Amino acid sequence: MPLKSYSQPLIIMSVIPFGVIGAILGHWILGLSVSVLSLFGIIALSGVVVNDSLVMVDFVNQARRDGVELRQAVMDAGIKRFRAIMLTSLTTFLGLVPIVTETSLQAQLIIPMAVSLAFGILFATVITLVLVPTLYVVLEDMKQSGRRYFTWLKAAPEKPPKPAAQGE
Repeated sequence: MPLKSYSQPLIIMSVIPFGVIGAILGHWILGLSVSVLSLFGIIALSGVVVNDSLVMVDFVNQARRDGVELRQAVMDAGIKRFRAIMLTSLTTFLGLVPIVTETSLQAQLIIPMAVSLAFGILFATVITLVLVPTLYVVLEDMKQSGRRYFTWLKAAPEKPPKPAAQGE
């Protein structure tokens, strides 16, 4: 089901920069320079971290449709989707370890891509489990504040125009 929101995709995509940070840190830790193939790995990484975030946001949305209060829905999403997100991320990371540690000449071409994907996923997974639920609550609080503000503006009586001063 579509998100039916223009702001929730921003929450979902907010994890991408953290994945990029993880990829760059992975290159730094292993002493590799970032290359064009590293960027291909970052593009693949973006898909994986967006999927993790989407799983989290969709779970919260489903719980909200079922009548669960916001904060409880967010906590339930973090608890119930923790295993799925961790398994997805850890299996991807562990599957890439043999490529990252390969020493053959043929593998040297794809190692930067594997490093971007592996380390970016590790870093972004932790962020996903903390940042996405937090941003969801912050976004809902902002929406409620905006609704209250605009309701207050509509309900506020209009001020009568000031009479013109004598001699103007």
